[in-house]
Amino acid sequence: MSDVTVIENFVKKHKALKEEVAKVIIGQDTVVDQILISIFSGGHSLLIGVPGLAKTLMVNTIAQALGLDFKRIQFTPDLMPSDILGSEILDENRQFKFIKGPIFANIILADEINRTPPKTQAALLEAMQERAVTVAGHQYKLSLPYFVLATQNPIEQEGTYPLPEAQLDRFMFAINLEYPSFQEEVDVVKATTTDVQMTVNSLFTAQEIIDFQNVIRRIPVADNVVEYAVSLVSKTRPKADTAADIVKEFVDWGAGPRASQNLILAAKTHAATHGKFSPDIENIQAVATGILRHRIIKNYKAEAEGITDEKIIQSLF
Repeated sequence: MSDVTVIENFVKKHKALKEEVAKVIIGQDTVVDQILISIFSGGHSLLIGVPGLAKTLMVNTIAQALGLDFKRIQFTPDLMPSDILGSEILDENRQFKFIKGPIFANIILADEINRTPPKTQAALLEAMQERAVTVAGHQYKLSLPYFVLATQNPIEQEGTYPLPEAQLDRFMFAINLEYPSFQEEVDVVKATTTDVQMTVNSLFTAQEIIDFQNVIRRIPVADNVVEYAVSLVSKTRPKADTAADIVKEFVDWGAGPRASQNLILAAKTHAATHGKFSPDIENIQAVATGILRHRIIKNYKAEAEGITDEKIIQSLF
């Protein structure tokens, strides 16, 4: 099957996938779009939102519609690396046997990731980066596709361990969840307070998702689009000659090269979902906010004057 036909099939399946998710999740279109872009680009996402915005339900529904194995890990201050990776035990023959932990699934929901100490966060980091885990000197490969969706509560910062910048950088998208609109909330309440259970159909297999990921990586990108992505990222670095004035004034540190790579990958997926065979500058701009938001470190002056990450990013287009 040619790549063109695969992309045309992908558009149809992506539309059907969104319809399946919409059976359970009301509204939140932008959030679902960004999660799906990061899945088909092979990246991970960080969901930032207050409790009760259906983050867990959203991930569970998407996993069901994709036909993937889903595990939820609730992060707590006393969670140890072995609790998520698994551990070796002595079996009845006095041989060591490895019991797999919850990290062995296709989609992992890392709930409240900033509640757990750095050593447990680091155990997850190896799985995210290497698609493998090391326990007692043995490396175990994780089954593909592998996707981590971490949630973070932006209100409570007491007793939390903020993610280090290097780990934040591993997430392709940082996605902000907002409160639903009045009408959406009315629809949510109506839908969730009856005894009607919606069934979500599985539309994909793991291999199909891997095949789509491979085709998306093969999508050609014009040089001027790559240059636009790289120049957009370099504008976020306050010490660079190309830095924008707003960046020099309000930003301490800008985004690294991983941001440029993710911009191109996400733009390819964004173009493919809209039936285009090559991304252009509009596709880069459509995904830029979610990709750059957590890679820009603002200074105290930006905080004092209420300058948001979104405002800084939008001004660079």
